[in-house]
Amino acid sequence: MKFIKNKYTKALLKVIPGGAHTYSRGADQYPFNAPSILSGGKGSYIFDQNNKIYLDYGMGLRSVNIGYSEKEINNAAIKQINNGNNLTRPSLIELKAANLLTKIIKSADMVKFTKNGSTAVTAAVKLARAYTGKNIVLRCLDHPFFSYDDWFIGSTVVDRGIPKAVSKMTINFKYNDILGLKKLVKKYHKKISCIILEPAATECPKINNLRGCCEKDRCTRDYKNNKHFLKEVEKICKENNIVFILDEMITGFRWHLFGAQHLYNVNPDLSTFGKAMANGFSVACVCGKRDIMELGSITNANQERVFLLSTTHGAEMSSLGAFIQTVNFIKKNEVIKKNWNYGYELMSKTNQISNDMGLGDYFFISGPAGSPIYSCLDNNKRPSLEFRTLFMQEMIKNNVFMPWIAISYRHGDKELQKTLKAIENSLKIYKKALLDGPKKFIIGHIIKPVFRKFN
Repeated sequence: MKFIKNKYTKALLKVIPGGAHTYSRGADQYPFNAPSILSGGKGSYIFDQNNKIYLDYGMGLRSVNIGYSEKEINNAAIKQINNGNNLTRPSLIELKAANLLTKIIKSADMVKFTKNGSTAVTAAVKLARAYTGKNIVLRCLDHPFFSYDDWFIGSTVVDRGIPKAVSKMTINFKYNDILGLKKLVKKYHKKISCIILEPAATECPKINNLRGCCEKDRCTRDYKNNKHFLKEVEKICKENNIVFILDEMITGFRWHLFGAQHLYNVNPDLSTFGKAMANGFSVACVCGKRDIMELGSITNANQERVFLLSTTHGAEMSSLGAFIQTVNFIKKNEVIKKNWNYGYELMSKTNQISNDMGLGDYFFISGPAGSPIYSCLDNNKRPSLEFRTLFMQEMIKNNVFMPWIAISYRHGDKELQKTLKAIENSLKIYKKALLDGPKKFIIGHIIKPVFRKFN
C-alpha cells in the first residue's frame, strides 16, 4: 500500500489493525509527508520521533481544548493517581465530578461516566429502547460518527459483520430537514425509540429561513425566542414518546460551558459528552432525566433492570480529577470565548487571503467560529479529496498540521500569524493545481474517507 512509507507505519500496521486505535489516526487519513508517529505535545504543538515541531490543529482528535500537557490539569490528574486512581468502592472525586456535571448541564439529573464516546452513546440508545419499549433509532446522516457499536456501524457502508436485522433498525435523516424527519416519524412513529443527533456540526440549527451559521465570534441568532430545527426535534419527540438524545462529544465544552443545548435553548432527554471535557484525558459520559437514567439503577424493586454501563475504569480518578480542573480552567480563563475569537479571526483572514488570490470559490473556511471547517473544491467546485490532500501536504511543508481545525486556548497571535502564512504559501500551490491538475503536485497517496467499503 502506498501509505506504508517507513518503519513506524509498518510496525504499527503489523501489531495494530488499521495501524492505530481509532481509524481517524490511520496512515490513510493523512498525506504522505505527515509525521508517521508522534513523541509528544505541548501547548498547541506536537513533536515527531525526531523532535521536529509542528503547529497542530488536530488537537488529539478535538479532545484537547486548552493545550497539550497543561500543568495544572496534569497535576490534578497526578494527585488522583497518588490517591490510588482506581479503588474498590466509589471515590470522593467520582461523587464530586458527578455533582459538578449535573450542576453545569441543566438537562442532567444523573450521570454515568465511561472511558469513550462510543460506549456513552450506545448506553443512551439502550436506555431509550428500554424506556420506550421500541427499537428503531433515527440518527442524523450529516453527523459522521456516533459509536463503533452495531446499531450505528450497520447504518454505514462499512457494515460487514453486522446482522441485517440490526442494520434495519437504524434509519438516517438529514440535519435541518424537519419535513424529511416528520415523514420518517409518521411512517415509523410507533416503533421509534429515539432521535439522535449532534446539536451542530458544519452548520447551526435552521432558524426561520436562515441556514448555515452566522460565522461570528459568538453566535448572534436568537435561539431563545425563535422556533428552530432543534426545538422542532424536541417537540416531535415529546409528542410521539420518542427519547431526544443530543450527542455533545464535539460541541460540549467548546460551544458553551453548559453545552450547546444551552446555547440553542433545548432540553434533551439524554445527552452524551466526552472529548474536550477533560482536555485529552479519557472520560466520557451519558447523562439526562432521572426517570430514564434510573432504569440503570439498583434501587427500584418492582422494575425490571437495565444493565446500563459497568466499566472498571469508567470512573478512573485521574481522568475525573482532570475533568474538574478543566472546568475550573475554562471558567477562570474564559477559554470558550477566547477560542471562538481565534476561530473567527482565522476564518475571516483566511477567506480574505483566498479571495485576494482568486480562490474564494475553491478554498474557504466556514461554520461555527468555535469549530470552523475548511473546504477544498476542484475546478467544478465539488469537494475533492485530491485537493484536500494537496492542501494538507503543503501545510505540513510549512510545519502546520491541519487535518481539520480544532482550536485550543494555547493557540495565540503567534500561532495565528504562522498559520495564515502557511495557508498563503499552500494556496499558491493550490492555484497552480487548479490549472495543471493536483496529481502533478501530490507526493504519494490520496487520503481516503474513514467510512468506505473497501481498502
